[in-house]
Amino acid sequence: MPLPAPFDRLRLPLIGSPLFIVSGPELVIAQCKAGIIGSFPALNARPQSQLDEWLHQITEELAAHNRAHPDRPAAPFAVNQIVHKTNDRVDADMATCAKWQVPMIITSLGAREDIYTAVRNWGGVTMHDVINNRFAMKAIEKGATGLIPVAAGAGGHAGALSPFALMQEIREWFDGLVALSGSIGHGASILAAQALRADFAYAGSAFIATREANATEGYKQGIVEGSSEGIVYTNLFTGVHGNYLRSSIEAAGLDPDDLPVSDPSKMNFGSGGNTKAKAWKDIWGSGQGIGPIKEVGTVEDLVARFEREYHAAKARLADNSGYASWGALAEAAE
Repeated sequence: MPLPAPFDRLRLPLIGSPLFIVSGPELVIAQCKAGIIGSFPALNARPQSQLDEWLHQITEELAAHNRAHPDRPAAPFAVNQIVHKTNDRVDADMATCAKWQVPMIITSLGAREDIYTAVRNWGGVTMHDVINNRFAMKAIEKGATGLIPVAAGAGGHAGALSPFALMQEIREWFDGLVALSGSIGHGASILAAQALRADFAYAGSAFIATREANATEGYKQGIVEGSSEGIVYTNLFTGVHGNYLRSSIEAAGLDPDDLPVSDPSKMNFGSGGNTKAKAWKDIWGSGQGIGPIKEVGTVEDLVARFEREYHAAKARLADNSGYASWGALAEAAE
């Protein structure tokens, strides 16, 4: 579908996903200035009063950028709300977001009709994380503008379904905004998301290895040195299944190949489950798409690389990747 303003002025159809602890004003502002949607979890602002300060900073710095660069305005930003009974800040955080009329609200771990109505009333867009088609239908029934299918291979709390299956099922009945999440670490992956009929790709892990990210140097190097084989899918650390760097699990003295199963009814996003290690702080979330991340650079460096790869992938498709026919492709495969 045609993207609504101001989401139609993006350099790339890409949302930088909200990263617990890692995403703050510096990262979000850099992402928006680079021409993609930047986002952060409201819970990263602590105490709650800091959320107002962060939104003021982001709004003012992006407005100043737009005045200085009217031909290259910044992309809009988003705030992620964890809509779960364990989060007692949701209402206060939403009131702060209403004050600043945040352009996009991303909801996770719960869908609430009142939130979607409030955002719609101030002219914003809402996107909801889903791991299957059933949850997608529930979110749209409650009034979400769009969906974020979190497919297999995504960082943090991720689903287990193939993006091909998940996108196909959702697009059978939904023609609204969709941002596809799962192993987006290369510009060609952004184009692939569009080929699956997503409006945006949704990438997080790649941005951990940027100078603007609020992550330790060890975490950033873990992303640079990691690959898909080094990702472990477990619910031990928060009660919800997610993907984590094997190296951080080993550093915590645990065996990644022999992890116990956590009780999902005792969900806790920072305790580390039955371990002394804390999720996100000691146990580092990461998706499977980190193979192409070879160095720690700026957000602008990463987005520029994505842009080159995206257009190169488009060019390859235009000339059939150099093959005159499927017959020639089969010969080459032999």
